[in-house]
Amino acid sequence: MGDLLMGRFPASGGSPGRMPLPAGDAGVGAEGSGGLPLGAAAGGAFAFGSVPWQRDQRLWWLLWSRCPGLGWVRLRSLERGCGGLAAAWRLPSAGFAQLPGWHAGLVPVVERFRGHWGVDPLARLLRDPRVDRRVLLPGDGRWPAAISALERPPLGLWWQGRGTLWSLLARRRAVAVVGTRRPSPHGLAMARALGLALAQAGWPVVSGLAEGIDGAVHGGCLAGDGAPVGVLGTPLERVYPQHHGQLQRAVGHRGLLLSEQPPGAQVHRGNFAGRNRLLVALAAAVVVVECPPDSGALHSAAYAWEQGLPLWVVPGDAGRHAALGSNRLLCQGATPLLAPEDLVAFLGPGPLAPCSGAAAASSRPSADPAGSEQERLLAAVGEGASLEQISLQLGRPASELAVALFQLEWEGMLRAQPGLRWQRC
Repeated sequence: MGDLLMGRFPASGGSPGRMPLPAGDAGVGAEGSGGLPLGAAAGGAFAFGSVPWQRDQRLWWLLWSRCPGLGWVRLRSLERGCGGLAAAWRLPSAGFAQLPGWHAGLVPVVERFRGHWGVDPLARLLRDPRVDRRVLLPGDGRWPAAISALERPPLGLWWQGRGTLWSLLARRRAVAVVGTRRPSPHGLAMARALGLALAQAGWPVVSGLAEGIDGAVHGGCLAGDGAPVGVLGTPLERVYPQHHGQLQRAVGHRGLLLSEQPPGAQVHRGNFAGRNRLLVALAAAVVVVECPPDSGALHSAAYAWEQGLPLWVVPGDAGRHAALGSNRLLCQGATPLLAPEDLVAFLGPGPLAPCSGAAAASSRPSADPAGSEQERLLAAVGEGASLEQISLQLGRPASELAVALFQLEWEGMLRAQPGLRWQRC
């Protein structure tokens, strides 16, 4: 997904050492977290997995996250030290320098920021046309759990497209495919074939919408009528590379686009490298298709190994520099991927795979409409399925299906599982 970062890998097989992450908050000093992931250091009232935030909590977070020099650690310190981000807006200037992780140089920055927004900042924020309601925040119920374990979690994820895919991404029910911007014809063909095969198997395909491998795998996913997920290094309104405009629009229409960069944000080189950690955090497995030794795709591979994810690599021409980095991953213990069918066989049917049992059940005549309804539901549940998956398979509203599923559970035909999932008894 771009040849931007040099990866550090061990000389032999096994997991690589920790690679340096993109720099911390830009602007006024970097934050430290005492060796803890920032998501863990944040904790407290804004901790992941707590009760979903209410409207004003979300707005205060969005507002303060716009302040230069503030990231996870300082926002958490501000919230804890003031008893809430709303109360922090009224904190006297001298009080900021007393907060843990803050320093005197931040005070004038915060004062300019508060002066710009005035005494009623939330009302002004709501009038700002750049405040897109389609933003996922750490206090939202659909915030992916793996994002919270990142060493530098995003302050928010702006998105466009099929919001129902968030429930799958939160459970890492997707496959990430990365690689070089300058692939060989073999690499391009393999990436497109992977996208097509994964789509047909019902797996959302996550990549970075960059030149080369990213664009090819997204194109294959779209050709297979799948669900592509594009993790951007730019705000959603920007297209990079520019000739990917049509591709980006198609991904946003038929799949999901997401970015940690808010609307109007400036684009920096580190943004493209930083998205590697996001796409891996949304995936159940990672595939590398050709990359040189200095590629950002190696960063994705390091994240995958650190998190214990399956890492597959498409072998490349040993004489091509563009495949040297990915070929070395094979020497270090990555699994060779010779055909897309091998990956699909390993993963099994994806969360969006059509249920052949449901189709067969729906085609059988039945004199008892109620019995036919039960057969269709039971076939759709199969060995286990979520409410969203059953709704997609049967083409019926989830609210309507929930009543019937609970009835089958009450009758002892289904067993409930966490996360609005059921399996047959």
